[in-house]
Amino acid sequence: MLEFKTIETLKPNTEILEVIKDYTYKVKKGTVKNLTCTNLQVIEPTEYLITYPTTLTILEYKVNEISNKPFFVKEHNQKYSLSEITQILKKLKF
Repeated sequence: MLEFKTIETLKPNTEILEVIKDYTYKVKKGTVKNLTCTNLQVIEPTEYLITYPTTLTILEYKVNEISNKPFFVKEHNQKYSLSEITQILKKLKF
């Protein structure tokens, strides 16, 4: 049986929370887990689920040196940076 140990709990991004405060949304905190007896890590992203005025799911992954776009929007199937995400969310207001 696989056993995981939680190494770190990822907190929601305060800048995104500030932009979506007028929307109806739910936030699920992300975690970084380590598979015991190995050096493998599993990252569960922080999930922002916006339900009103539109349905949008934004996943925020822990940033490493290689990736400069930590956000993934399921509905668009594309990666975004923080500034691009805030632009998209501001456009949804109108």
